[in-house]
Amino acid sequence: MKKLIIGFVLTFLSVNLSFSQESKTEKEIITLSKNKWTWMADKNVDKLALLFDDKSKFVHMSGTWKKERELEIIETGSIWYKNADIHDVAVEFFDDTAILWNRITLVAHVRGNDVSNEFTVTEIYKKGPDGWKLLDLTFSKVRDTHEIKH
Repeated sequence: MKKLIIGFVLTFLSVNLSFSQESKTEKEIITLSKNKWTWMADKNVDKLALLFDDKSKFVHMSGTWKKERELEIIETGSIWYKNADIHDVAVEFFDDTAILWNRITLVAHVRGNDVSNEFTVTEIYKKGPDGWKLLDLTFSKVRDTHEIKH
């Protein structure tokens, strides 16, 4: 009986520990994504340059481009990501890769005007020796009633 109880307790603790580890990683990637929005609003291209993988791609309503162009756009204010109001976040992990979906209202300054758009933004991150790197950021224009199914 004692062995059964000890076995049950050890099983419970190991299952509980694995869930808390996953939760910790999920929180880490969500925090990193939130920081990215802040760095974009602050035009902090130094921090973004470290986060964006050298081969990363950025898909916008007006085109798709690579890291250097995205950083140039942010630095010059060609698109100024003033505020991303995050309504919902979902994350899935595949080994060392995380896919994060944000449903946001984005206020941006584009071509001399402030514009507000509803997006679901897909972000793909890969964990390497230097930590998490953003591989892809894709804006999908959606209605304000759009939902992310968890």
